[in-house]
Amino acid sequence: MIKKPFTTLLAATMLLSGVTLTACSSDTKPSGSTPTTPTGTAAADTQKPTSKEEEVTLKFYFGGDKKSSTDEVWKAVSDYVKSKGLNVKFTVNVIPFGDPYKEKLLVMSASGDDWDMNYDGDWLAYRQMASKGAYLGLNDLLPKYAPNLNKKYQEQGTLAAATVNGQVVALPWTMKMSQRPFVKWRADLTKKAGIEPAPGSIKTLEDLDNLAHQIRKAYPDMKVAFPVVPTVLSGFFELRDELNDLSAQGGNQLIVELNDSTFKVKALEQTKTYSDMAKYAQKWYLDGIINKDVLVDKEDPGPKFRNGKMLLANSSHEWANAEENFSDKSSERSSSQLYPDKKFPNRTALANVVAINKNSKHPDLVLRFLDMMETDQKLYDLVQYGVEGKNYILDGKTANYPAGMNATTSNYMEWGGQWALWKPQFMRPNPTYKEGFWVKEAEFANDPSNITNPLDGFFVVSDKIKNELAQRDQVQNELGRAIEAGAVKDADKAVSEYIEKQKAAGLDRIIVEVQKQVDAFIAAKKK
Repeated sequence: MIKKPFTTLLAATMLLSGVTLTACSSDTKPSGSTPTTPTGTAAADTQKPTSKEEEVTLKFYFGGDKKSSTDEVWKAVSDYVKSKGLNVKFTVNVIPFGDPYKEKLLVMSASGDDWDMNYDGDWLAYRQMASKGAYLGLNDLLPKYAPNLNKKYQEQGTLAAATVNGQVVALPWTMKMSQRPFVKWRADLTKKAGIEPAPGSIKTLEDLDNLAHQIRKAYPDMKVAFPVVPTVLSGFFELRDELNDLSAQGGNQLIVELNDSTFKVKALEQTKTYSDMAKYAQKWYLDGIINKDVLVDKEDPGPKFRNGKMLLANSSHEWANAEENFSDKSSERSSSQLYPDKKFPNRTALANVVAINKNSKHPDLVLRFLDMMETDQKLYDLVQYGVEGKNYILDGKTANYPAGMNATTSNYMEWGGQWALWKPQFMRPNPTYKEGFWVKEAEFANDPSNITNPLDGFFVVSDKIKNELAQRDQVQNELGRAIEAGAVKDADKAVSEYIEKQKAAGLDRIIVEVQKQVDAFIAAKKK
């Protein structure tokens, strides 16, 4: 799965175009000689240099845990691209995702490190790195050294989200998908209790409430374990009321109504959406639908659902249709899309990106490598799956794990950070995603109710409201999370107290500043 794209339910994007930021420059001098520029979608062979180039080492950073065959595979990648005229080898560094990865990128950037390329996303360090001018502007270099990739972006129109002050500063994945909220349940266990809702029949919060209580009654000694984290429930209510949450863009629990052409910024806690959610949460907490340990439970919900410890879970179109690695092969899953007719923003292009360090000495070689990835199935297979026979095996068109391996024990497949380099034209079926899976994902994303986020590419520049935003986060952690988990005595009273505490923490100042930035972003898009 694409990492933590949906751990927070509403993944959003973050660049602010038209607000004064430190723009990345594009005057880094490329290494080597200028390659012959191919036309159309010429094969990667057309990227051969016009003269002999010295070998150069490209230094890449990805997130996750380093697989045992990583260095061996990237040696094979080097050998292959050298045979195509790109004389490079690779040093691939892997850092655990989350805060360690974010902090490493920020520290390296501040120290002037000259690594070449790294993985990033709206859920990692991208907002901070982009606002600090850490990534190289690619307007001139991209069409020159990666014409095939540039053509794909022009067709998709996805570079606007990755543009700061007129400069493209990151290269998004070329996938299209939606993370519209779904719910899923352990159908094998509900059937045993005579609970058999038809797939797709749970469409409203009232439907979900009824199902959750049926499961709770049927299995009083088991955890319904829903929702997994408090923000899941508020996300369902935001979908119901067609709200665009700016949290992942740096505006913690600030919202804009999707049907509001004026883009008025509001605080979520001051809306009926939030008060309705708080009442539901309190009811579900008292009725055992929300677990009493929800605020401290750190266990990964995925294994809990697969192992039968969690009977009802939030999901998305992707994970309502991907293959679940159930511990018991007789297990079954059913799912339903909530509020199918309500508008919901598609996933941002910035969910998974690669970016070139502004201090890289070899941006041209990085771009030539990425352009080859866009046109060459063999190179794609090497980078994504590894060496055939050792890291993966082909079963027809399907890339499978070698005997004795799985997602947990793999020596290369499913390496962290691969998502930014996914190419729908080359992706093979695998044990999780069957043939045609990503075609159906794109078709779902094109459904009329799944819209392009009008604020895709926006992020809050926090310089003028840094202290107020920190205080807002603190108040949410102290009281807001308890409200969203239902762990309060009186929901209405708690919400009123929360509203007043947020006002005292500087909410009005935040709203004024973020509104200015949103207005500037929208105005810049209209030019």
